[in-house]
Amino acid sequence: MTIKTFVFDTHQYCQTHIAAPFKRTHIYELLATAFGYNSFAVLNSQSILLPGDQVHSCIQQSKSLHKRCLDLGYPTAVADFIATQFPILIEQKRINILLLSDLILKLRQQLSYRGYSDWQEEDIDESEDENLEQWVDKDWLPFHDEPQDLISQELLKTLEDAATRGNASAHYALALIHSPVDADERSPGFDYWYNQEKSGRVLTGVEKEWAEQYAFTVAKDQKYEHHLREAGRLGNELALIDLADFFDDPTFFEQSRSGLDHDPLKVAEIAEKLDRYQDVHSWLTVAAENGETEAMLRLIEEFDQGNLQRCWTWIYLAELLGTDLTKDNFYAIHEDGSDYDDDVGGPMYVDGREGVRLESLGQEDDVKARKKAQELFEAIQ
Repeated sequence: MTIKTFVFDTHQYCQTHIAAPFKRTHIYELLATAFGYNSFAVLNSQSILLPGDQVHSCIQQSKSLHKRCLDLGYPTAVADFIATQFPILIEQKRINILLLSDLILKLRQQLSYRGYSDWQEEDIDESEDENLEQWVDKDWLPFHDEPQDLISQELLKTLEDAATRGNASAHYALALIHSPVDADERSPGFDYWYNQEKSGRVLTGVEKEWAEQYAFTVAKDQKYEHHLREAGRLGNELALIDLADFFDDPTFFEQSRSGLDHDPLKVAEIAEKLDRYQDVHSWLTVAAENGETEAMLRLIEEFDQGNLQRCWTWIYLAELLGTDLTKDNFYAIHEDGSDYDDDVGGPMYVDGREGVRLESLGQEDDVKARKKAQELFEAIQ
C-alpha cells in the first residue's frame, strides 16, 4: 500500500464514520502529528513514510492528535474519534517512518567499506537500525551491479518521489545508492563493445552482454552525478563535500557555514587537493582544536611557523592530550611501509619523525600559551 492509498482509504473511512466534512489534506497533517512532527512539510523534509513490517507505535500521540484536530477546526466529537481510531488505522496498514539522516548514515557506512568515504560516522540508534534493515539489506553494498535487487523498490520509489519534490536528502540518498564502481574494478574492454554498439555496430552473444553491462554502469554513473549535483544545489553539505572530493567542485568552500559536523582532517585533505591552502589552514585548525595531534603537528610545521606562541599552544595542548610532540618518534617498518614484524624478518627500514624544535617563549607569552591550551583541552573534554 502506498501512502497516497492510505490517505485515500483513511479519508473515505473518516467520511463514513464522521457526520461532518473532513478534508483529505488533513490526513497528511494528522500523519505528521502521529509521528511527532508539527506539520507534514516538516516530516517530508526529514523523513519518508513507507509501508512496512516495523511499525512505530502512535498510541502515545493520541493527545497530540486530539489537539491537532481541534486546531484544524474540528469539533470535540471528531477529535475524539481521530484520537482513538487514527493510530489503529496506521498500525493496521503498517505505515512506517524512516529518518533520511539515518538512511544516509547507513548507506555511507556501507560505502566506506569500499573506500567511498573515510568519514567518521556516529552509530545509528539500535531501534532505528532495526527499522532500516527491512529497507536496506544488511550485507548490501551499492557497488553491486544491480542494487535495486537489494534495495526495497518501495524505498527507491519513495526516495525518487521525495527528490522530485526538491528534497536534498532524498537526492543525496539516491546518489549514494547509485555510487559508481571504482575505475579499477570495472571490467576491462566492456567500454569498447559499448562504444561499438553506440556507433551502430550490431552485436550478438557475449559482446552484446558486455555492451549492455557497461551501458548499465554508464546509466548508474549518470544517476549518481545527477542526484549528487542536485543535492548539492539544494544545499546538502555532505553532497557538497563529495562534489569537492570527486568532481573538484569548490562550492563547499565558497559558502559560509556554521555548526558543521564534518571530519575536519578529511575536509582539509580535500581542500589541499583543490590547492585551497587557506581552507587547509582553517580546517586543520578546527581539527587541532578538536584534539587531532596530527593536525597540530602540521600547523606547527607548515602553517603557524610565524606565530611562536600559537605553536607552543599546540605543543601544550598535545601534551595535555597525552602526546609529546617534542620527542622523536621513530619506528621500524618493512619495505612496504607496514610495521616491522620480527617473525616476518627481512630488511628493516626506519620511519617516523624528529621531535618539534621551537625557540623558547618569554614568560608572559608562555603563560598565555599554556592558558589557551588549557581552555582548548577543557572544551575538548
